Amino acid sequence: MLAPTFGLYAQESIKSISYGNMDRWRVREIEESGLIGGNIKYLYEIASGDTLKGNTPYVSRGSIWATSNVYAKVSGIHKGSATVFPEKRGNGYCALLETRVEECKVLGIVNITVLATGTIYLGSLPEPVRDAKNPQSKLVMGIPFTHRIKGVVFDYKFKQGNENGRRFKINGLGGKESLSGTNAAEVQLLLQSRWEDAEGNVYAKRVGTAWQQFSKTQTEWVNGYRMNVAYGDITDKPFFKPYMGLTTREPQYTLNSKGQRVPIKEVGWDAEAPITHLILRFSSGYGGAFVGSPGAKFWVDNVKLVY
Repeated sequence: MLAPTFGLYAQESIKSISYGNMDRWRVREIEESGLIGGNIKYLYEIASGDTLKGNTPYVSRGSIWATSNVYAKVSGIHKGSATVFPEKRGNGYCALLETRVEECKVLGIVNITVLATGTIYLGSLPEPVRDAKNPQSKLVMGIPFTHRIKGVVFDYKFKQGNENGRRFKINGLGGKESLSGTNAAEVQLLLQSRWEDAEGNVYAKRVGTAWQQFSKTQTEWVNGYRMNVAYGDITDKPFFKPYMGLTTREPQYTLNSKGQRVPIKEVGWDAEAPITHLILRFSSGYGGAFVGSPGAKFWVDNVKLVY
């Protein structure tokens, strides 16, 4: 699954993540309800296999990647949402993550308009999605992992969103809300030490962090871009930004031993704690659910870990 190559640093090796070359994709055909047009929506997964036809929940059995592409069934209405796409690059493919505005409107039944950020991550997304409440709780973030890695390497390019990257929040509740700041693509890598109590609550210590935002349009590929992992409490480091802190205000979610989706409660920093899980996420925007700049595009390819 992991093919090592030697890096530029002494006593280092760079290993490709399974499916990290973004060359293998599985196509899904979702037939949307006649009330919203009855179109076929194509959803793409970073995985191998024949095209999947039919409105059935997707379960990946061979890939560790998930995407923000989703099959939703809201008030009996079947809909597909696509914000991640394969794009040709040389003799292979890369992943294109795009921020889009998605609508689902049926008079008297459902009326939802939301902003969806293109995201790929290690984990899963149980389907079908049945509402737009607390989107973070729909995602299962991270995979079991025990290595004390040195960093992550990937290729990328970025196109800022509409209106020079102006940020909006569109959550289906209060129209289009303008926000301060400029949109940025985001890459997040967290190493965690997790445990579960008797009630099924999941807690974590943050062991390692590599987290960065990209706000400037980059039209040419940047190959082999490296983000180093910093271990322990980084709040006093010169590179620390507020978004790198513990995810206490907007926790990410996982499945506990009872099969329930529960928040991962990060309760502190510990450079020496045993690593149990890796979170790795690439997004075309930042700031939480329904926040971003429509039209923003983030291309990602050749994702590898540095050991």
